Amino acid sequence: MAPPSSSSAPPPSSWVILGSIQRVSAPAGGGDASLALAAPPRVSILNVSQSVFPEAATPHHFPFVLAADPSGLLLLQANLSRPPRREVLDGPASHGVYWKDSTSRYFVLDATTAPGTAFHLPDPEPPNTILHQALLGLLASPAGGGHYMVAELQPIIGLDKATLLCFSTEVGEWVEKRVHCPLPPRPLVPIGVVSHHGRFWWVDLSWGVIHCDPFADKPVLGFVPFPPERVLKCREGWGVTDEYRYVGVSDGKLRFVDTYVRSGDAPKVAVWTLAHPDSTEWTLEQETTFAEIWGDKSYKATRLPKKMPVLALIHPKNPCVVFFFLEQQLFGVDVRTRKVVDCKPYGLVAPPSCYIASRFVRAWELPQPLPSDNNAMPSSCPVGMLNWCKGIKAKKDKARAPHKPSPGYYHLVGHTRQTFIG
Repeated sequence: MAPPSSSSAPPPSSWVILGSIQRVSAPAGGGDASLALAAPPRVSILNVSQSVFPEAATPHHFPFVLAADPSGLLLLQANLSRPPRREVLDGPASHGVYWKDSTSRYFVLDATTAPGTAFHLPDPEPPNTILHQALLGLLASPAGGGHYMVAELQPIIGLDKATLLCFSTEVGEWVEKRVHCPLPPRPLVPIGVVSHHGRFWWVDLSWGVIHCDPFADKPVLGFVPFPPERVLKCREGWGVTDEYRYVGVSDGKLRFVDTYVRSGDAPKVAVWTLAHPDSTEWTLEQETTFAEIWGDKSYKATRLPKKMPVLALIHPKNPCVVFFFLEQQLFGVDVRTRKVVDCKPYGLVAPPSCYIASRFVRAWELPQPLPSDNNAMPSSCPVGMLNWCKGIKAKKDKARAPHKPSPGYYHLVGHTRQTFIG
């Protein structure tokens, strides 16, 4: 039995939970992609054609949504398998050799148009290249007119400089912008990029966020570390931080949700807020223990075990509501009242529950409201290729792992550059 939705929550049709891994099939209505929307906490699934992903998906190679912008734009990555080949890094600040067994293509999809047509981004001109998918973001242009920018931050760990590799539809080609990098010499562990207040926010869940306006003639990087007691040591929590931490936008502000448990601490969930984009400190807004959540009758009604869940995301409109994965269910908790507000099977294409983490879903605020009656199909398609549906049936999760899965499966692809002192 699922508890009723919170009366304070906005209509579910104003946003969706988008699965990051797409289904490869013939899209409804033709084109490169189609999307059937389901009311949260169910997950909406994007279908892409074989022109976007021309091979069978595997746990190592699969199509992935890197960014979902409120303008209706989606940034997609097709990580395709290739025979292993030797790659050489030989630049002024870094050098080395590594083996690469994949190649990545990138697409921008405008969900407000029908049929869904994915624009294949050109590859940067050598020697430039996209290095890491988790450092690549999408941002609608302040100039409007459907323009946007895709950019990757390429820091050089150990130096006070970095590169912004940018593709703008107003320019039509990749360009480099040199920027000063304010980071101490610590390895960066990127997990994704958030667009907020006309800026990119690069997220390292162990440490903090880097931000800048990529449209500026001379972009300036800023760094906002997490509260001192929330900063992890280098490599602490490696490979699991996005099971217990999340950074996203809710009610127009950047939020940091933390459930990471250190030895001796009681499991709890805390929501921190960056009051203003130029703020340098986080404010603790909400906090409660899982023992209080588990003890409430709304949690008991879900029949879920009293087990530490995996963090999914924060509600993009209501910063009191945080969503979690547990036992193939996705449920929302009002942290202020300690009550479960909704609980449904999530039905992702992938990964299986033993690999689940926050990077496999995106909270996507839709470009315009859809019908609030999510149990009925509208008489016509309201926004381009977006189609409201009765919900997506949950995919039966047969996969089980006898131990903690290797990060080599459903992993993020790329590397960051480092200096070599010798």
